[in-house]
Amino acid sequence: MPDVPEGAARGEARVTRLSGTPRRTLKLTISYDGTRFVGWQRQAAGVSIQGLLEDALAHFEGAPVSVHGAGRTDAGVHALAQVATVQMTCAHPHEAIARGLNARLPADVRVIDIQDVAADFHARFSARSKTYRYQLRTSPIVSPFERAYVWHVPVALDIDAMQVASQALVGTHDFAAFQSAGSDVTGTVRTITRSVIAERAVSGWQDSVMPLLAYEVCGTGFLRHMVRAIVGTLVEVGRGQRQAASIAALLAGGSRSQAGATAPPQGLFLVRVVYD
Repeated sequence: MPDVPEGAARGEARVTRLSGTPRRTLKLTISYDGTRFVGWQRQAAGVSIQGLLEDALAHFEGAPVSVHGAGRTDAGVHALAQVATVQMTCAHPHEAIARGLNARLPADVRVIDIQDVAADFHARFSARSKTYRYQLRTSPIVSPFERAYVWHVPVALDIDAMQVASQALVGTHDFAAFQSAGSDVTGTVRTITRSVIAERAVSGWQDSVMPLLAYEVCGTGFLRHMVRAIVGTLVEVGRGQRQAASIAALLAGGSRSQAGATAPPQGLFLVRVVYD
């Protein structure tokens, strides 16, 4: 393994290539605040997480690279541990690459881990499950310091009814009613293995204790805006605007128009991606 260039910690590493060996596949774990980004996927306009990573990694590779993410988080959605893969010939050790990337990336995007993986490993297609968390504040006032990380619903919600409704989602179902309108995905059947909503008392603004409602869902795959559509529907249950039993009816053949509104993006976090 070559020595780490003196400037690597400042993102000034010279490109060192692996000679006579196949390209290496790197698995990157990334944490980011999605507030100011257009989402994970590179787009024609706006700053994306994928675009930032590809530009930073191209410095090490000395050529353009393609980064593949485990999930395409939308604009305003955050990630505690997004996973991405990239194939490179750069021979620097993981620590040097991580330091160099974090020196080039903005402070609201951090590479927290890098590993070499098998050549056929793919961040998206090798994933076995993903876990998302959605956070809501039900207090009369939301702190200005967390407004980008919660949906502020300033009313009392029936958490017991919401939990009953959330349990109906567990299993293999057709989630067409919770898919964003206009999506081009042909198959809408997905498997949910865990669906839990609970209130937690946490320290809030000005040392007060404020109710934080967190919905956590784990599944083998998710449709576009699926989690946010589920949360919007659960909130309607909590507000008494629909019955908990309506979830089962939606899964049995309901349309998107019959489910609840799509919750705003800022409360959503990609928590973890699990692989074999």
